[in-house]
Amino acid sequence: MPLGQRLKQSRHNRIRRRGIITGLLIALLVAVYAFSLMWGEVFYPPSDVMAVIRGEDVPGASYAVGVLRLPRATMGLLAGLAFGAAGVTFQTMLRNQLASPDIIGISAGASAAGVIGIVIFGMGQAQVSAVALVASLLVALAIYLLSYRGGFAGTRLILIGIGVAAMLQSVVTYALSQASTWDLPTATRWLTGSLNGATWERTMPLVWAVCILIPIIVVFSRNLNVLRLGDETAAGLGVRVQSTRVALIVSAVILIAVATAACGPIAFVAFVSGPIAVRLVGQGGSLFLPSAVVGALVVLIADLAGQFLFGTRYPVGVITGALGAPFLIYLLARTNRGGSSL
Repeated sequence: MPLGQRLKQSRHNRIRRRGIITGLLIALLVAVYAFSLMWGEVFYPPSDVMAVIRGEDVPGASYAVGVLRLPRATMGLLAGLAFGAAGVTFQTMLRNQLASPDIIGISAGASAAGVIGIVIFGMGQAQVSAVALVASLLVALAIYLLSYRGGFAGTRLILIGIGVAAMLQSVVTYALSQASTWDLPTATRWLTGSLNGATWERTMPLVWAVCILIPIIVVFSRNLNVLRLGDETAAGLGVRVQSTRVALIVSAVILIAVATAACGPIAFVAFVSGPIAVRLVGQGGSLFLPSAVVGALVVLIADLAGQFLFGTRYPVGVITGALGAPFLIYLLARTNRGGSSL
């Protein structure tokens, strides 16, 4: 077989494999989402769940599924999509697996603003969401400006972001030390990342953010792989480098901020989604959709594990943190041996 034909066949096989694995991930996500609606203290069959979704009154299920499980599962699904999509956007654009929003300080900005709002100003959920969004945007802008010196350097941005995250963590620690007995559990629960008490009111901003911003990232993400070649090369190939980068950063930051405002900074989801996705689907194409689906799967599975796998119930952030920390150590060790890009 001629070399050109072999290369074409190899590319076709890779695309086919990516499509099959992505389809299987989506099917698994649908199955886990459906299972999270059925499983609980009382198991409700799919017929009861569908009846509740259609608006019918089913004794017991109308409250357990319609009021408790459906908003919780939907918030977990959307938050996972948001964290996964935003995480892989930063990691691909900055050409580094460590360039996750929760590593480089963006999630820390939302966390600090949220805790200060709860502890010092006694803000409600809507106000906390607003200040977390504004703080994330301001922190992202500050990190970008501090790292921009005659050009954009991903490594410099990551190092500055880690430093900013450390400073913001100190702010969070100080705010918690000043918290009253009444506010401390609320702030701690919000910092941990939890789907407890999910309501449609808290979920709807996340619905809008995912529906509006993910399509925007999809449009601009076509140029992500080109940006990995460097600014000059990308500009030579016709990419509007600055406008593309700004659009991607702003969209990803808002996704992270809205998801964090809804359920807290669920640890390591944005960080692990991209690396897991690339190990499943392989190199050579866009990781956006697989990473978003992996993020949703991580959140939903971790939430189910936190509720039912142990003797007591744990917030979803505790489970993702326990799993994500060893994965971070593994990636750091692998980075030292062979590079860090996705």
